[in-house]
Amino acid sequence: MRTPHRMDDEPIANDRTAFDDWFDDGAEDLVPPDGGRFDGRFDDQPDHWSPPDHRRAGRRKRRSRLAGLSFALKGLIAVVVLCGFLAMADRWAVLYAENKAAEQIKKQMKLTAAPEVEIGGFPFLTQLADRRIGEMKVTVPDVAADRVTLAKVSATAHNVRIKGSGLTDISGAYADQMHGEVLLSFADMNRELGASQVTFTGHGKNKVLARGTLPVAGHDVKVRADANIQRLGASGISTDIDNMSLAVGDLATYRPGTRASEGLHLTRQSVDKLTQQANKARQLLAVPAIVKRLGVPDSAVQQALNSDAKLRELTGTPRFVKQLMGTNLIDIALAHPEVLKKIGLDPALLDGLTRLTRPELADRLSLAFRVPELPGGSGYVRLQDVTVEKEGIRVDLSGGGLSVGK
Repeated sequence: MRTPHRMDDEPIANDRTAFDDWFDDGAEDLVPPDGGRFDGRFDDQPDHWSPPDHRRAGRRKRRSRLAGLSFALKGLIAVVVLCGFLAMADRWAVLYAENKAAEQIKKQMKLTAAPEVEIGGFPFLTQLADRRIGEMKVTVPDVAADRVTLAKVSATAHNVRIKGSGLTDISGAYADQMHGEVLLSFADMNRELGASQVTFTGHGKNKVLARGTLPVAGHDVKVRADANIQRLGASGISTDIDNMSLAVGDLATYRPGTRASEGLHLTRQSVDKLTQQANKARQLLAVPAIVKRLGVPDSAVQQALNSDAKLRELTGTPRFVKQLMGTNLIDIALAHPEVLKKIGLDPALLDGLTRLTRPELADRLSLAFRVPELPGGSGYVRLQDVTVEKEGIRVDLSGGGLSVGK
């Protein structure tokens, strides 16, 4: 067995002694000159230090880039910038001319609001210098035309000559030719002519249906009529009103006129009620004028008045129902006012209906109008076509020689 050897500590001590000697000799070289306080600077750092200015460097780089551009490219950039300024000036000139034209049209047509004016073509300044515009569109809303208001009048003028001198002097304009359209809105008609609670709707290409109520002698009677739209001359449209009828509840229908189908007639529903009520049927047969109109023999009338079975047999025949519905009660009621009371009609209502003549009713439902006078009183406008659409009556027009301003 080997005996452990004891480690010798002397070399370590010798090494420590050598280190201490080395430290003592060089320690004075490590001490800062200010007595051991470090001021955050190194010996090679300048006394007045500031961060670098990157913006100056960026400007120097940009100047160097611009300096490197060719003369042609610089010229191109200048041209682009100049064109941008010219385009802006051109648009400002257009706005000025449009506003001037709108004010002139508003003044001459006595409008409550200035119309919309749109000048076409680019550039405008060259057109202004030439005193001639290729195209100008004018839209005028709410123009009064007789009993109704035209919802929209739009026109596009071509070859417009500008009045005035110089680029800033615009006193008026003259158009050689124009085309446009007029819209008579059903919504406006229903509002303006709606005092009688009648509404208008389109039906087909040239027909307008009028449906609603009319006040007659304190009663609201239902009105139905058809208006056929057609051109009237070169500047207006007319309406031919037909199929007019006024319904007095479900009791009777009044059609103004003197033909056999016109006048006051009982409805099928009211005739059925009369024939089912024996008392009212006998009261009706007790009036000789009605019996005469119906063509019923006196013997048959006497049997019906004395027997319920004979009464039902007489009034239940299709011939009797047809004859009673075809009888005009106007003349009979005028001679025998009590007849109306027997069948449930107010005599005052009959008087009001007879006063409502066909021309008067047609005038209430008329949609006719004429195009307003042109501004300046010069030129002409002709109506080309009239059509009925879902939103209203549309009229195509053309014209020329139109003048605005001085």
